[in-house]
Amino acid sequence: MADRSDSGGQRGITVDTSIQWYPGHMTRARRQVTADLAKVDLAIELVDARIPLSSRNPDIDTIIGEKPRLILLNKADLADPDATRRFVERFRQAGLRSLVVEASTGKGTKQIGPMVEQALGPLLQRWQQRGMRPRPLRVMILGIPNVGKSSLINRLAGSKRTVTANRPGVTRGQQWVRFGEKLELLDTPGILWPKFTDPLVALKLAATGAVSDLVVDVQAVARFILLHLRVRKPALLQERYRADMSGVEEAELLDIVGRRYGFLLPGNLVDQHKAAVQVLVDFRAGKLGHHTLDDDHE
Repeated sequence: MADRSDSGGQRGITVDTSIQWYPGHMTRARRQVTADLAKVDLAIELVDARIPLSSRNPDIDTIIGEKPRLILLNKADLADPDATRRFVERFRQAGLRSLVVEASTGKGTKQIGPMVEQALGPLLQRWQQRGMRPRPLRVMILGIPNVGKSSLINRLAGSKRTVTANRPGVTRGQQWVRFGEKLELLDTPGILWPKFTDPLVALKLAATGAVSDLVVDVQAVARFILLHLRVRKPALLQERYRADMSGVEEAELLDIVGRRYGFLLPGNLVDQHKAAVQVLVDFRAGKLGHHTLDDDHE
């Protein structure tokens, strides 16, 4: 089944709505997360700053319920800074505390502790009124795969305490990590939702690596990225691939990339799969500039 989207300049791109990736361990993870919420004082929801809406699991609101929450926009170094500021304001207006961080560099992470304490002010006040001895605040970190949960915990802990990799679904078990004297962090496996009903959201998740490249059409995802950048930042696209892509047919976009890198098959045909993989690598590494795929008015 296919659909077509014209949001954000992607008019005409064919989207495969059958993209699904919900391994069995994610069902178990959701049950475990729901059970463990009773053990923590606050939930940190980690999202990808490039897709701060699309990387929010719609099930998280139901799972967290009334538990205090802090939203962290990670990988801000890869996102459009102006768009990131607008999303922070959008969350603020919705009554949600949020903070911009870069787990890779540590930028913004020192503010996490104070913001957690601020969010849990009523709880700390109750402890004081009851004469209770303070204990470390317990925090659960939630988010979809490959959004940087383990990297964040490693950064906060000051050492490599969890298993990380640049592919979705690496962290499988639970790990408690002490952060200073006042916080204990519980890492959790990434949780996707069982079905992508919005094909554009599926493409955005695939573009940023939240969905495994093994289960998506990487050529369709790469074309989506090229079409998006052609509308938003055509000069950056031209600089990277040394060609003007304006007016080029969608089917020919990967040919330009493939010829730029010499990905040729017999008969002077372009290996479009290799070209697509190159686009994904370039985009995810920030070599195509800083971009936010979500619109803040969505």
